[in-house]
Amino acid sequence: MFGLGVTEIVIIVLAAGILLFGGKKIVEFARNLGRFSGEFKKGKRDIEEELRSGEKETEKEPSKEV
Repeated sequence: MFGLGVTEIVIIVLAAGILLFGGKKIVEFARNLGRFSGEFKKGKRDIEEELRSGEKETEKEPSKEV
């Protein structure tokens, strides 16, 4: 896009964010993004564990053919 690479675009967006919101808001945003990322990973892990335990339970049960 306009001969700019991904790195240049990221730097421009960060600079614009600092100018618009100030340094403190950027730090708060990054902190909240990190918390969200951790919560998302935890939720994903919980769902994966539940799916695995559900698969194990269905493997243990004998299949009922009608």
